[in-house]
Amino acid sequence: MSFIHLIGFGLKVGQLLLMLCCSFLSVISTNCFTNGVEMKPKSGFIGISTSTRKIWMKFLEILAGNSSKIHHHYYQYIGSRKVRKTWWRKLLILWVAFGTIVSLWFFWYLRSQAMEKRKETLANMCDERARMLQDQFNVSMNHVQAMSILISTFHHGKKPSAIDQETFAKYTERTAFERPLTSGVAYAVRVLHSEREQFEKQQGWTIKKMTPVNKDEYNPEELEPSPIQQEYAPVIFAQDTVAHVISLDMMSGKEDRENVLRARALGKGVLTAPLDLIKSNRLGVILTFAVYKRDLPSNATLEERIQATDGYLGGVFDIESLVEKLLQQLASKQTIYVNVFDTTNISNPISMYGTNVSDTGLHHVSPLNFGDPSRKHEMQCRFKQKQPWQILALSTSFGIFVITLLVGHIFHATVNRIAKVEDDYLEMSELKRRAEAADVAKSQFLANVSHEIRTPMNGVLGMLDMLMDTVLDVTQQDYVRTAQASGKALVSLINAVLDQAKIESGKLELEAVHFDLRAILDDVLSLFSGKSQEKGLELAVYISEKVPETLIGDPGRFRQIITNLMGNSIKFTEQGHIFVTVHLVEEVMESIGVETEPSLKDTLSGLPVADRNRSWDGFRTSSQMVGPCDNITLIVSVEDTGVGIPLEAQSRIFTPFMQVGPSISRIHGGTGIGLSISKCLVNLMNGEIGFTSIPKVGSTFTFTAVFSNGCSNPSEQQVNTWSKSEFRGMQAIIVDPRPVRAAVSRYHIQRLGMHVDIVPNLTNTFSMLSNGSKVVHMILIEEEVWDKDLSSSAVFVYKLRTVDHKIPWKLFLLANSIGGSRGISCPPVITKPLRVSMLAASLQRAMGGNKSTARNGEVPKLSLSKLLVGRKILVVDDNNVNLRVAAGALKKYGAEVVCADSGRKAISLLKPPHSFDACFMDIQMPEMDGFEATKTIREMEYNVNNLIQHGKLLLQDYANISNWHVPILAMTADVIQATHEQCLKSGMDGYVSKPFEANQLYQEVSRFFL
Repeated sequence: MSFIHLIGFGLKVGQLLLMLCCSFLSVISTNCFTNGVEMKPKSGFIGISTSTRKIWMKFLEILAGNSSKIHHHYYQYIGSRKVRKTWWRKLLILWVAFGTIVSLWFFWYLRSQAMEKRKETLANMCDERARMLQDQFNVSMNHVQAMSILISTFHHGKKPSAIDQETFAKYTERTAFERPLTSGVAYAVRVLHSEREQFEKQQGWTIKKMTPVNKDEYNPEELEPSPIQQEYAPVIFAQDTVAHVISLDMMSGKEDRENVLRARALGKGVLTAPLDLIKSNRLGVILTFAVYKRDLPSNATLEERIQATDGYLGGVFDIESLVEKLLQQLASKQTIYVNVFDTTNISNPISMYGTNVSDTGLHHVSPLNFGDPSRKHEMQCRFKQKQPWQILALSTSFGIFVITLLVGHIFHATVNRIAKVEDDYLEMSELKRRAEAADVAKSQFLANVSHEIRTPMNGVLGMLDMLMDTVLDVTQQDYVRTAQASGKALVSLINAVLDQAKIESGKLELEAVHFDLRAILDDVLSLFSGKSQEKGLELAVYISEKVPETLIGDPGRFRQIITNLMGNSIKFTEQGHIFVTVHLVEEVMESIGVETEPSLKDTLSGLPVADRNRSWDGFRTSSQMVGPCDNITLIVSVEDTGVGIPLEAQSRIFTPFMQVGPSISRIHGGTGIGLSISKCLVNLMNGEIGFTSIPKVGSTFTFTAVFSNGCSNPSEQQVNTWSKSEFRGMQAIIVDPRPVRAAVSRYHIQRLGMHVDIVPNLTNTFSMLSNGSKVVHMILIEEEVWDKDLSSSAVFVYKLRTVDHKIPWKLFLLANSIGGSRGISCPPVITKPLRVSMLAASLQRAMGGNKSTARNGEVPKLSLSKLLVGRKILVVDDNNVNLRVAAGALKKYGAEVVCADSGRKAISLLKPPHSFDACFMDIQMPEMDGFEATKTIREMEYNVNNLIQHGKLLLQDYANISNWHVPILAMTADVIQATHEQCLKSGMDGYVSKPFEANQLYQEVSRFFL
């Protein structure tokens, strides 16, 4: 089981590394493949073909899938917490045991290596000393043998002898360096018993017996005469160092006699056993060579050798002093003990040199060969000190053991950390699951609450709308309008709360559709025009000509941001203006650092404003905004001259449900979530939002938003083509002393295709007209210019009539409200805020054009009803009030409406063949909801269509319709994105949220009849 766990842990680590590699490779491959990079051959790289790219991507997918499977199986089979802790503990113990064994093995290995090296060092040192001792002994032995030949030649071969004691002593003394290991050399002559008396008389001394005595007690005169024997070997010549042996009989000593007899018999140099030397009483050996009268053949017999023997030459070796002398030559290497043994008798070896020392561990034996095969010698060596502690072995093994413990500790900590992370992951997964479940429950709760609130609100607003179509007096109409406004305010509040809930749950998604930015801002202006006129505020919009006519994005959410910002400005502004500007971000960023503080002359109403440049401090520059090349980044500013925001409240301005102060809610109302929602929507549009505000001066809010350019087709660049065709090429003059306000008026008039000149006053205008250099079709005078001096304005009108002109001029007054005393000669008034549809309608009416065109570009009610006249529409809802509201709204447009209160009835009514043109289906109904009913209807249609196509059903029996598909539109109070997606998945064709108005039902269903 532990082995399986070990494999699992390895797979886990490998899977992590694999995931990192796959992530790295996927990033590289994705960037390379998605951009279609193919390097040129000259650059040194080979282009990646499409097939290779596909194979590579397939390989990455398989690799990622397999790694996920391995990870899954690991957790499924061996990933339980209890099992992991068990095998992790066993693995840790196994690791510590393994590390301990490895450290001990390293200690043993390094110690054995050191021991072997120590043995090798001892062997080398011992062999070196034995070799030097043996070499020098051989040199000495060879010289002693050479001296035996010298004596045979010059002493026995000459009559009289050429050598005497003095000559021998001098010669041996001078040639002592050639015998480095000898203490002295002596020559003993062979004397028979019959020749003893004569020999003693000749030499003048008596042959003495060899008796070992102490050095201090030695006296040759006190030695005893040699006992009578067959022959004698008295020393006649001796080196000065051993001159005390002269007259001593070598045959009288046991070891010497045996040595002499063996040398005479063998004809080679022989060694004695270790013995105490005379006088010195030190241990030594004697090397003896026989001196013959003549040269003997190598195969001479023993008798022949005895007969030919004249004497014996011996070399004395003081072993202790000689070895000491040898070791002194190696004084720098005196780290070992040296013992020399005579091992002729292996059971009782004789120590020739050395001391008895305690065992220091290692010892080495080197054999010695002194030329005498009958004698065995050897040198034994030991270190003077015991083997020291193996620091390297100890430190290495201890280090390995410490590393093992550290790795074990790291492993233990890592395992605990992994276990903690996994526990935290499991806990977080559980919390995530609970949060998701709570989010689902919250979404479901919001959907239910929304449905439960919107359903009765739909009935209330619907019935109020139907009530407005009845005969009511003025007071009753006022009550109904008040009730409608309150109901719509409640619906707006519900929408805001739902949007905040979507944002918090991360389920708010943006659409990507084509839309006209200028048309949206015109609609927003229309929404607030009434309030601005009531307060006498200047409300204006200016869009840079560099902004494309058509963009791709979410127009509804963009409208919501603008509406929130403009609604706040309208709410908190009592005088002055509200000015909305839209530019490309590149235009504004290029002007940073160039513009100065705006003067009163540069504002829309002449009142001071907060510097808009400060509202985008901290925004990313255009070079920092990375995205596709066809992206358009807009920067939108909403400027007002309201009460401003106190400094202490500016930090919490974007906090949900937070207002500037408690008095604000009492005075102006509101929930405090509009700006929070706007900021979240801006973030979803990859933009930023900021503001600058000066108390009692005003505020400027600025945000950026990223859209795609939707003007791929040149025909999309045209806006309000029906208006442009009528006013194209006309010349207009705007009389306005304020450049900003004049630029706004020119922007709207130019949208109609007209050429515009700006003149600051009436005097300059009259001068331009009197010159006749230009053909002018209309003159638009700002209210401020007209009301400044009514008499001058009347004179200006009178002068215009006197000027001869081919085309009659049309004179208009641009005013914030219709009321006011402007004199008898006041021209037609065009009320602000200016919108292209309203401007076109006003000019058409003044110039006698199509008067049937509805104001603000709305389609006339008569044209609305024509699309639904005679259409049979089924409305399915379990709520009787909603049935009545929907039926009443559709009947206003001429539709024939049939009502059903359940999904089963809808299925029976929509079973082909039928005569319905469309169906509005409620989603939440008892027994069978709208999703299930729609799926059943689509299945019936699919089966009928298949049978008709295969000829199993007659086309005539099914109203000659080969493809049955009735448009089914959902009616529900749920406004969450999931409900909308589920509607489309179940086969529905559209979506209408409650509470709905009559025009909403028409707009949604009429698109199927165009």
